[in-house]
Amino acid sequence: MAAFSNSITRLFSTDYPIVQAGMVWASGWRLASAVSNAGGLGLIGSGSMYPEVLREHIRKCKQATTRSFGVNVPLLYPDIDKHMQVILDEGVRIVFTSAGNPKTWTPLLKQHGITVVHVVSSSKFAVKSQEAGVDAVVAEGFEAGGHNGREETTTMVLTPAVANAVSIPVIAAGGIGSGRAMAAAFALGAEGVQVGSRFVATPEASSHINFKEAVVKAGEGDTLLSLKQLTPVRLLRNAFFDEVRRAELSGAGTEALAALLGRGRAKRGMFEGNLEEGELEIGQVSALIRDIQPAADVLQHIWEEFNTVRKRLAEAGA
Repeated sequence: MAAFSNSITRLFSTDYPIVQAGMVWASGWRLASAVSNAGGLGLIGSGSMYPEVLREHIRKCKQATTRSFGVNVPLLYPDIDKHMQVILDEGVRIVFTSAGNPKTWTPLLKQHGITVVHVVSSSKFAVKSQEAGVDAVVAEGFEAGGHNGREETTTMVLTPAVANAVSIPVIAAGGIGSGRAMAAAFALGAEGVQVGSRFVATPEASSHINFKEAVVKAGEGDTLLSLKQLTPVRLLRNAFFDEVRRAELSGAGTEALAALLGRGRAKRGMFEGNLEEGELEIGQVSALIRDIQPAADVLQHIWEEFNTVRKRLAEAGA
């Protein structure tokens, strides 16, 4: 595949403007290094890691690739200060932050020469991120898996809104698992894409095979946004989801929902493979995923289809 150059590839020193999302219980060093070796930007998802586990994954990723990789840090999780210290100690050069205020950590990271990207769910937060000094933003639409924005703005609307609001590069996310979707994101003003769910269905993802197979079997409407009173999260329907839905419909408050969620629910589902009692976070694009492929093949197929679509559109306009 021929290399490509734009603001995103130059920012990350990658061949292609494709970022693998840093997902809990899926994005360890194996997935991140595989994507980076294939020319994209792999991210280690620190949200499901203790600080010393994160250190181990960073070191193993360094051994597995000489290409750029980064770490995703959800700011709502505990031990963020320890995670950041590990990142600084280990010389990580790219950090994606999410689910929090970018002003809290961006200045420190930038002082150490780190490229910082923040994930946003609205143009208002995109502007605040730019003011905080980040190098780019990820505009993550309502279709995305995992923790989601309360605004429920779709990628089709959010991407151009954010592109219009900021002068820094925009990376589109949410519902993107193919080259066709990537081409659509570029038409809307994005200069790169972040792909999550499609990379869950790869051998390199650390998720349990039961979860990967459930993703492949998912259809339209099999994921819904849940736990809006706590932190909105898109989940695959299962017994736990049904229990949460019944509690919400009966008027359960935040304390009752937090007790129902408990501890380790996401690990139980996505990492340990309990498809009934676990929390299964995945995006709407799971309805379009039909096989488990190596991460390098996923990236290659996205890039080749993206170029095919661009060529077809250019010929149609000629």
